[in-house]
Amino acid sequence: MDLSKILSISGKPGLYLRVGEAKNNLIVESLIDGKKIPSFAHDRVSTLKEISVYTESEDVELEKVLKSIFDYTEGKPVENPKKLSNDALKSTFAEILPDYNRDSVYVSDIKKIFSWYNLLLEKDMLDFSEEEEAIDVSNEADDVKKEEENEEKPEEDK
Repeated sequence: MDLSKILSISGKPGLYLRVGEAKNNLIVESLIDGKKIPSFAHDRVSTLKEISVYTESEDVELEKVLKSIFDYTEGKPVENPKKLSNDALKSTFAEILPDYNRDSVYVSDIKKIFSWYNLLLEKDMLDFSEEEEAIDVSNEADDVKKEEENEEKPEEDK
């Protein structure tokens, strides 16, 4: 999943996909309605790759939070975050990310994260298989390295 092309624009609802560049702006496409609009330099634009969530220890990348939500909901959408009470949102988010910083992460942030998750899930843009493949490949490399080390050890003992 490549979150570097998915954008959040301050003051505008939803998420946007970066589709092009012009001289003084970016051309973005709304994931909600598919309309293409320009985004200018005065707009505060953030890629989802840049966003992280405050925790008690260290910040957690949004991608990991989305993966945790996906695992928690078993790949299903979160109940409409706008209709849930503040306490329900906080308790659900605490189950997903137990050590999130309750002073720095506001209910509005939790609603936004859940809304983004639902939108990305609806548009079939949440693909965590790349991460799993990368983990499998690194585990295989570790296994090969361990086998090579084990093959060398008996020769040294002789």
